[in-house]
Amino acid sequence: MSYIKFKKTHSCSSLGKKDLGSEVCLMGWVNTRRDHGGLIFVDLRDREGITQVVLNPENDEIAHAKAHTIRDEFVLAVKGKVVERPKGMENPKLATGEIEVIVNVVEILNPSRALPFPLYDNQSVSENLKLKYRFLDLRCGDLQRNLILRHKATSAARGYLNGEGFLDIETPFLTKSTPEGARDYLVPSRVNPGRFYALPQSPQIFKQLLMVAGFERYYQIVKCFRDEDLRADRQPEFTQIDMELSFVDREDIFRIVEGLVKEIFKAALGLDVPLPFPRLPYAEVMDRFGSDKPDMRYGLELKDITDLALKSDFKVFRSVAEDGGVVKGINAAGCAGFSRKDLDTLTEDIKPFGAKGMAWIKIDADGLQSPIIKFFEKEIMDGIVKRLEGKPGDVLLFVADKPKVAADSLNFIRGRLAEKLNLIDASKYSFLWVTDFPLFEYNEEDRRFYAMHHPFTSPLPEDALLFDSDPGKMRANAYDLVLNGQEIGGGSIRIFQKEMQEKMFRALNMGEEEARAKFGFLLDAFEYGAPPHGGIALGLDRLAMILTGAKSIRDVIAFPKTQKAACLLSDAPSEVSAEQLKELRLEIAKFKE
Repeated sequence: MSYIKFKKTHSCSSLGKKDLGSEVCLMGWVNTRRDHGGLIFVDLRDREGITQVVLNPENDEIAHAKAHTIRDEFVLAVKGKVVERPKGMENPKLATGEIEVIVNVVEILNPSRALPFPLYDNQSVSENLKLKYRFLDLRCGDLQRNLILRHKATSAARGYLNGEGFLDIETPFLTKSTPEGARDYLVPSRVNPGRFYALPQSPQIFKQLLMVAGFERYYQIVKCFRDEDLRADRQPEFTQIDMELSFVDREDIFRIVEGLVKEIFKAALGLDVPLPFPRLPYAEVMDRFGSDKPDMRYGLELKDITDLALKSDFKVFRSVAEDGGVVKGINAAGCAGFSRKDLDTLTEDIKPFGAKGMAWIKIDADGLQSPIIKFFEKEIMDGIVKRLEGKPGDVLLFVADKPKVAADSLNFIRGRLAEKLNLIDASKYSFLWVTDFPLFEYNEEDRRFYAMHHPFTSPLPEDALLFDSDPGKMRANAYDLVLNGQEIGGGSIRIFQKEMQEKMFRALNMGEEEARAKFGFLLDAFEYGAPPHGGIALGLDRLAMILTGAKSIRDVIAFPKTQKAACLLSDAPSEVSAEQLKELRLEIAKFKE
C-alpha cells in the first residue's frame, strides 16, 4: 500500500505568478502555523524553500479537526490552487512571496513530537544536544545550505576531473597497518584470528600502484581515517579529493589543481578565481610569516634582527643569537596605544608555544619607550626600527628563541593583530602554493629523521645526491596549497624507483626487514616498470568549511563526531557483546581511566 495518495508536482520554492490558477501538490514540513480565526496559514517547507498555503477548516474536503491538529514540523501533503497574495501581503523575502496556495485537500503524512530545541534561533542550544538530534538540526537553513554547497563542489570536481581524462577508481578500506605518525584505526579479522586490518589514513600506496598498473590519471573522493586528537578542523573520518598522475612534473599538477579549484569556486559561489596562484618556497614563508600556511590577505611580515642582536648589549637577545636561535620582530602598526595589560596578555598567550617572553618598543612623537632600549646603542636601535619600518604610533614586538618557537609565537601574534586591527577581508580568497619543503624533520628526542610529508615523497632532483652525505639539507619535491591561512591540499612528486625508495627508508632508520614487512609489495611493483608520477589530495571538508564560511568542519559534515570521536546520535563507539568478542578471539583488558 502507499501512504501517499497523490504525487508532488512542485518544490516549495518553484511557484510564482507564472503558475496562477494551476492545481498543484506540495509536500514538506510545517515551518510555522498561524491561526487567523477562520483561516489557518502554514508556511510549508522542503529543502528548496517555503510556500505559504492557506487551510480553510470550513472547506468540505478538509476535516475541521484535522486542520486544527497541525503543528510545527508535521509532514503534510497538500493539493490546491495557486492564487495571488492580497495586495500588501506579499513577502519579498521569499522566492514564492507573491503567491499562496489555497488548499482543498490536506493529508497529515506524519505528526511530530514537541521539538527538543527550536530549529531556528538555536544559538544558545548546546552543540551536544544538537548533535544528538542531528537529523533535526540538519533541517535548519544553514546546515542544509552547507551540504548543498558541498554537493555542488563535489559535482564540479567530478565533472572537471572526468573532462581532464581522470578515472574514478575505488581503493580498499580494509588494508595493512603501516602507522607513520598518527594512529591507525584497527579492525580485527574474524577469519584470520589475531590479525588486523587498518582503515586507511590515505589511499597513498594504492594510488601509486594504480600508476604502476598504467591507469595514468586516477581520482577518488574518498573517506580516510585517522585516530588523533581532534580540533575544530579535524575529524576521525574525513574526505579527500584524491588524485595521482603519471608522466608529470609539478607544473602539470599545479595547472590541473588550479583549474579544479577555479571550477569548484565557480560552481559553488559563482566566483571567478584568478590564475595562476602565487608560489613561495617553504624557507621564505617561514622567514616572512612564521608559518608554512600563511594567511596572505594581510601583511604584518616578520623581520629578522638576529644580526643586530649579536651587536647589542642586551643579553637576552644576544645569548639567544649566539646559541643558534633567532631574534625576530613584527610591527604592530598604529598600536602604540596598547596598554601594559595588552602587552602582558600577548606575552602570556605565546607561552604555550614555548616562548619565554616578548619584548616591545613603543614609538611616539617623543621617541622610543621600552625597558630594553637602554641596552642598545643608538645606531643599532635605529637599525632595528628601520628594519621593522617603525614610525610614530607603532609598537614593535620581538621574540628571541629557537627558530620554531619564535616562528610559532610570532605567527600567533600576527594573526591576533590582524583580528584586532580588522585587517582580514572575509570576502577575499587568497591562494598560495608553498613549495620546496624540507624532505626530513629531525627529532631531538628520538635522535632520528622523520619524513616531513610521507616516505614516498621524492627529493628535488638537485638534492638527491645528499641522501648519504647530508640528508637534513634535502628539499622535497612537495607542495601544499594554502587558502586564507589554512592548508587545503598537499602532495608531491613520488619516488618511483626501488633503489631510491630503499634509500629513503634507510634515512628514516627503517631496516630492510621492516621495510619489506611494511612495503614489500610496493618495492616489488617498482621493479616492473613504474612510471614517474605524482599527485595531491585536497581536504574536501576544510575546503567546504571555507566556501560556506562555517566555523568548524562539523558544520559541513552530515553526521560528524565530537572532539572525543563520539557520535552522540548513534552512541558510537559502543560496547559489543561477549559473543562477538569470542568470535573475534578478543578479550577486553581491564584498565583504569
